[in-house]
This record gives sequence, structure tokens and C-alpha cells, in this order.
Amino acid sequence: MADTLTREIDEPVAPAAPALVRRERRTPMTYVLRLVAAAYLFFLVAWPVSLVATNTFDDGLGSIRALLEDPDVVVALQLSAYVAFFSVVINTVFGVGMSLLLVRYEFPGKRVLNALLDLPLSVSPIVVGLSLVLVYGGREGWLGPTFASWGFDVIFSAPGIIMATTFVALPLMIRELVPVLEEIGIEQEQAAESLGASAAQRFWRITLPSIKWGIVYGVVLTLARSLGEFGAVKVVSGNVLGQTRTATLVVEEKYLNFDQQGAYATAFLLAMVSVACIVVVAIIRPKNHA
Repeated sequence: MADTLTREIDEPVAPAAPALVRRERRTPMTYVLRLVAAAYLFFLVAWPVSLVATNTFDDGLGSIRALLEDPDVVVALQLSAYVAFFSVVINTVFGVGMSLLLVRYEFPGKRVLNALLDLPLSVSPIVVGLSLVLVYGGREGWLGPTFASWGFDVIFSAPGIIMATTFVALPLMIRELVPVLEEIGIEQEQAAESLGASAAQRFWRITLPSIKWGIVYGVVLTLARSLGEFGAVKVVSGNVLGQTRTATLVVEEKYLNFDQQGAYATAFLLAMVSVACIVVVAIIRPKNHA
């Protein structure tokens, strides 16, 4: 009996058959759909953006050089970078906290709050800017006169621009993080809690590393949205030359004044920042990360 068991154990175990990968059958309709998708992206995205780049460099680097030598344009670029930085920081901190609240907790009004978070995507930015003026306007706003009496101006100044930009980019970070948090679940956090880990330790050592790529994608989207915002910024900024004029407003001003090379150059710089962020993320992203 022992010899029989020994022979049975010593016998090599046959390797499991590899799982069959189901391949989708390619039909003529598959190639037609691919062609339609490629043509859609080419005519809607790739071709227009490439035309901006080619028109920017019609005279070499002259248009870029002239743009960077204009002090008013430099101030506008600096203001856009300043606004985008604070918008990204605010939306990152708020987005992580709000995503954890929506995924980890149940509370009355959760569905209403979840729906309100999409409001900036469904409402025109012009309406957003006008709403901020009605609330924070220095003369007739609900809170504006109070802030003005304290020597703090919101509308027609940098705080108003930051507020408008932050509002329109609000859902981007949250909509990136919520699916990630739902996918990773809470098992690891519960295990850490059972071992005595505090809430801060669980967040920094478990939750944050698990959602870091969602945060990175959210930051890229928020940055691109912040740099490209026009409607709400135009209403709340006042478009004051050298003070509250952002880079997107420079594009409009130069195009309306028939300085198309300057408009193309400014638009090219804004587009390149967003493209550079996407390229960097694609390079540093792990290959096994979807």
C-alpha cells in the first residue's frame, strides 16, 4: 500500500492545459468601423491640431520668439500657469477626499451629491462665470461687497479666475478615482485595520499607492482643462491687459486683431503642455497598467 502511494506521488503531474484565448473574428465590418474611427479622429483632432503647429512655424521660430518677447503675453502665460497650478492642487485634494466619501461611505443625499458633481460638465462655462459674478461681484454680489470691505477682491482678480477654473475642472479627478477605488475594494484596508494600523497609515500605505495612477491621470486631465478654460475665465477676469488676461484670452485677442501668427503660437504652446503631460504619463506608466 505504501509502495503504491509512493509511486502515485512520484509520478509527474501533467501541466494544466493553457487557457484558450478567444479571438474575435474579423469581418469586413470590423475594418469599416476601424476606418470610420480613424477618420473621425483624424479630421476632428489630428488634422486641426497639426495645422496649428504648421502655421505656427511658417516663419520658423519667429512667432514663438516674438510671443515670448511680449511682456503682456509673458504675464498672461504666467497667470495661466499660476491658475492651473492652484486648480490642480485644489481639485486633487478635494477629488481624493470626495472620491473616498462616495465609495467608502453611505449617507443621505449621496445620489444627489453624485449627480451634482457632474454639473460643471453639463452647464456652460459662461453660466458658471456669470453665477460667480452674481455671488462674488464687488458691487451687487451676495458676498462680494463683504469681501471688498475686507480688502479682498474675488471677481476681476486671480482668486476669481482660480475659482472658475477649479469649478469647471471639478469632476475630472473624481471620475478618474471612483472606478479605481471601487475596483480595489476595502479588503486590504480592513486587514491593516485589524493589525492595528491607524486611518492615516492605511491611507498613506495602502489606499494612496493603489490609486496613484488614477490621481496621475486626473492631474493630467485637470491641468489640460485648466489651461484651456475660456468661457468662465472671460466672464470673471475682466480681461485686463497685463493683469487678468490669461493665455486663452490672448489667443482670442490676437485672432480678432488679425495677428494670426501670434494666436497660432499661443495656442501651440498651450497644446504642447497638454501633449507633453500625456506623453510623460505614457512613458512612465507601467506596461501592465491598463
